[in-house]
Amino acid sequence: MHETYMSLAIQEALKGAGKTFTNPLVGAVIVSENQVIATGSHLAYGQPHAERNAISSCKTPEKLFNSTIYVTLEPCNHYGKQPPCTNAIVESGIKRVVIGQLDPNPLVAGQGKHFLEEHGIEVISGVMTKEVRKLNPFYNFFYEHQRPYITLKQAISLDGKIALAGKRTPITGEAAVKKNHEERGDYQAILVGNQTVLTDNPTLKTTKDVLVPTLRVILDRTGRTLNHPELELFQEDGGSVVIFTESKAVAKMPRWVEVISLPEVTIKCVISELTQRGIQSVYVEGGAKIHDAFLASGLWDEVITYVAPKLIGGNSTASFSSERAVRFVTDLENLAVETIGEDLRISGRRA
Repeated sequence: MHETYMSLAIQEALKGAGKTFTNPLVGAVIVSENQVIATGSHLAYGQPHAERNAISSCKTPEKLFNSTIYVTLEPCNHYGKQPPCTNAIVESGIKRVVIGQLDPNPLVAGQGKHFLEEHGIEVISGVMTKEVRKLNPFYNFFYEHQRPYITLKQAISLDGKIALAGKRTPITGEAAVKKNHEERGDYQAILVGNQTVLTDNPTLKTTKDVLVPTLRVILDRTGRTLNHPELELFQEDGGSVVIFTESKAVAKMPRWVEVISLPEVTIKCVISELTQRGIQSVYVEGGAKIHDAFLASGLWDEVITYVAPKLIGGNSTASFSSERAVRFVTDLENLAVETIGEDLRISGRRA
């Protein structure tokens, strides 16, 4: 019986997809005498949480007394943009709370469950946890590992090349490009190196409808991009841009562009800064040296490769290439292969 109602709560949670920003997707279902009497979702960042939406939407408030609320994530017990959901549950007369997953955020982290139990409410946790965790993979990873989830994305030819030497080179077909631009919207930051910016002149925007534009991150050790005000990234405010550089000479930038000067631009320093900013997921689009630097650092979690039925050969740029000496092979697991138009999309995670 618990699984039936938790499954409904999971479906409720999905209603907030793309709108909750750094907050998790959460769904709630209230049941009285084996009947669903109310449902609710966290629909957007800063707006009421799922539990409060469910309670306020109940058309028969008297039935809330002695009812059970099924919620995918542990109710919060702190004041943020919204008041604690635990208070709303206690005040409503609900007598049992069934939780899919305890919240890894240290602001909650068992405190909601403890508060409810202290106020005489029965709490059952761990119902369909595996399925519930899939709602918020990046949120969970961020708080469990204290850094963003990092995906390395590339588009290659069959011979493993990403571009003609020094030239912008379309590799994949229209369907794969469309998929890639939508996929950007699943992440809170997109990261590239300065050569990608100078060669491709991208906007690094997503076509997905998201509440907050994706942060665009440029690794530019020598500051080359700072001398090119004509670049698309500097033409219009399509979301914040952060440039990491070792250069001391910083030109005047548009208001949405922030330049961070570091003694040394390393993957570890960049990820540390993004972690402090609360960025929970990063989509690294390259190029080759940037990807290899992430590979060498160990600070990555997944690889997505779009493979096109093309050959380039010669002195063209190979994926994950640098002058680094390599002494071992990196294994992947959880492989998935999908056909996107005439191309393949292959994903795998660190073993």
